[in-house]
Amino acid sequence: MPKHLTLLLAASLVPAAHAAPRPADSQPYALISPALAAVVSTQPQSPLVMHFIQQADQHLSDTPHPLPRLHTDGPLPHQGIRDQSIEAERDFDTMLAFAFAYRVTGDNRYLDAESRFLTSWSKVYQPSLNPIDETRFDPVILAFDLTRAALPAATQQQVVALFRTMATGYLDWEDHNPGKDIDNWNSHRIKLATLGAYLTGDPALIARAAKAFRQQVKQNIRPDGSVDDFYKRDALHYVTYDLEPLATASLAAKAHGEDWFHTAATGQPSLEIAIDWLVPFATGAKTHQEFVNSKVAFDAARDKAGEHGYSGTWEPAGSINLFTLATWQDAHYAPILRQICANTARQPTPWIQLIMNVETK
Repeated sequence: MPKHLTLLLAASLVPAAHAAPRPADSQPYALISPALAAVVSTQPQSPLVMHFIQQADQHLSDTPHPLPRLHTDGPLPHQGIRDQSIEAERDFDTMLAFAFAYRVTGDNRYLDAESRFLTSWSKVYQPSLNPIDETRFDPVILAFDLTRAALPAATQQQVVALFRTMATGYLDWEDHNPGKDIDNWNSHRIKLATLGAYLTGDPALIARAAKAFRQQVKQNIRPDGSVDDFYKRDALHYVTYDLEPLATASLAAKAHGEDWFHTAATGQPSLEIAIDWLVPFATGAKTHQEFVNSKVAFDAARDKAGEHGYSGTWEPAGSINLFTLATWQDAHYAPILRQICANTARQPTPWIQLIMNVETK
């Protein structure tokens, strides 16, 4: 890998000496195990690590902005509570920065801030079970993974209760609506259900999430690897939007010793063949004009409102995070990821870089 991606192999997390977490295998987690979170960094001053410390420092005195409900699906900019929701969601990235900063430095100021934000959101937020509105909760779940054992017991219980409610709600929807929704919304349901199920450590919820994942892959991905949304929206934007949440769910399964990614393990269709279908577009061998024949009128409304990416040639930069998640699960995608990054002068999301490097070290 190139230097900017081998930061993944250099950056890591130093455990807080005073936190005294429980043994690695005794604590449920969604994506980042206690053992992984406690890996000692060989380069604690790396740019990736400092990115999170600096972000945490900027927000240490901030007040949380929890909302009982988020709504970004549907409204155009400045409509409804869209802008307010986007502003509130900034807390999620702040929480993740606090969590990384605490792990790197062991400084209780970051842990106290983390606890304050997690407590506030878990008290106020009520799951809406709109997966597009709630898909941005990933950073909150990851932050909890990183700090769980050191948090007050009451905060731990509240956070687990929140994500148990979310996971159960989405899985109940799956059970009551078989085949009703097979597109990107359902991929995001599966991601949230899977992360929530693993966070609780409840074997029954985990089994239900695994079943729902298998069903979504079977109904959403075609034998050639294309996804149903590509034909409905005529956009690679929605191919990545379909596959990223599924890749996150399969990564959570990988963290628990399960392979939900490869065709050899899951049969065909699979997430692996869907990623392979996208490769020539991501590398520039093929191009695609976005949304030209979309069957969804709202796509044109978004383009008219000036939202980026709803017309013109698809930009491969939009697949960087997806191919980073794929590389984490299969190293043969590394040259493709390297090419995308070189062609677009873009980097994966910092948390994905940092944690992937720690695990693959």
